[in-house]
Amino acid sequence: MGDMTLEQVNAMYVDVLKELGNIGAGNATSAIANMLGTKIDMNVPSIRLMEVSDLGGALGAEDDTVVGIFLEVEKDIDGSMMFLLDIPSARYLVNSLMLQSVDRDTFDEMELSALKEIGNIIAGSYLSALSSLTGLSIIPSVPYISVDMAAAILSVPAIQFGQYGDNALLIQTEICADVLVNGYFILMPEQQSYQKILASLGITI
Repeated sequence: MGDMTLEQVNAMYVDVLKELGNIGAGNATSAIANMLGTKIDMNVPSIRLMEVSDLGGALGAEDDTVVGIFLEVEKDIDGSMMFLLDIPSARYLVNSLMLQSVDRDTFDEMELSALKEIGNIIAGSYLSALSSLTGLSIIPSVPYISVDMAAAILSVPAIQFGQYGDNALLIQTEICADVLVNGYFILMPEQQSYQKILASLGITI
């Protein structure tokens, strides 16, 4: 990123980031509605470009248990992405998808598989938005899932991608269904890919 500070990047690209967040969140909401066969609404997403090391604090208490779905992305850009849900939101989505009324904070193998599919569809919605905005081809890997404390889930991608760059795009989405579904989408492109994204938008660093 040369000599540019995170604050300067934030100031220059906030409109682009908001557009990505709004389109991605809208796509994700539509995908969830189609998957569950119900009408749902979305609050305006909160979108921030921030340092990877600050992600844990931005998600709330680091010892809160969350569901994290992790994917790597490749082709025109390389990096990683995550989608995180708090336990009540994950339980609601699984119950709605599997037409059940289970009330517990743990998930069996079938439920974890359903959560991976939910995460895959939601992540794909954001990647589609990014691809449409940039014209770049972006392919996600098979998703990995973990149910653990937020700090533990975030530590792996933070360590892995800290060697490339310090910036992550954090999009907080609230989906209004029978319950309020709180989700966090995190995109962490490696440094060259971050510059490719900006260049595709006509911005040269």
